[in-house]
Amino acid sequence: MSSTHFGYTNVDESEKARHVKSVFDSVAPKYDLMNDLMSIGLHRLWKAYTVAVADLHEGDLVLDIAGGTGDLAMAFAKKVGRRGQVVHTDINEAMLRTGRDRLVDAGVVLPTLVCDAEKLPFPDIQFNLVSVAFGLRNMTHKDVALAEMNRVLKPGGRLLVLEFSKVAKPLEKVYDWYSFKVLPRLGQLVAGDASSYQYLAESIRMHPGQEELKSLMKANGFGHVDYHNLSGGLVALHVGIKC
Repeated sequence: MSSTHFGYTNVDESEKARHVKSVFDSVAPKYDLMNDLMSIGLHRLWKAYTVAVADLHEGDLVLDIAGGTGDLAMAFAKKVGRRGQVVHTDINEAMLRTGRDRLVDAGVVLPTLVCDAEKLPFPDIQFNLVSVAFGLRNMTHKDVALAEMNRVLKPGGRLLVLEFSKVAKPLEKVYDWYSFKVLPRLGQLVAGDASSYQYLAESIRMHPGQEELKSLMKANGFGHVDYHNLSGGLVALHVGIKC
């Protein structure tokens, strides 16, 4: 059987999704609070930048993958208006339920669907934009997921991948100290779960860096790929255009 990484641990490919589900089942109730605490609120700026780069128009169709608690879906919905549509998806039901409730409480009603990014249940050439924020690193077969995202995009459509990346070298030591010493303790204190945040730190190190992800996107159907480093490379926004 083939193996893959779950953080720094090797697991059978068929088991990774179950392990990831367990992590997000655990963190879902405190997910937004922990995002604010562990990024000192920077995640809001990263997502606002992503929305600006998306440059959506009235009537556009958007697929938000790994949409979680709905930050991007909510912002995109305001841009596409009543003639457009945002489909809010996640593989994890607990995260999706939290996001759906949050959206409804804000008066935003969107199609909400549990689905696997490696097997998207949508026809070819449907969306103007596909987004995935802080979700690609958790996918077992990133190449398969990227090919699926390409498949459902219209020609000229764009994929936005917002994800933790390779931080600038001068920041590496302090970032490692924060990731492995502070973050798990913060997770234990606030969410009662240190191990899920240990996994977060490990999964970031196992994720492809900026140039590697750019190459992977090009290899899976995107004719032009660019990336924008944010906060010293702590996070990168990759933008791929379908030919």
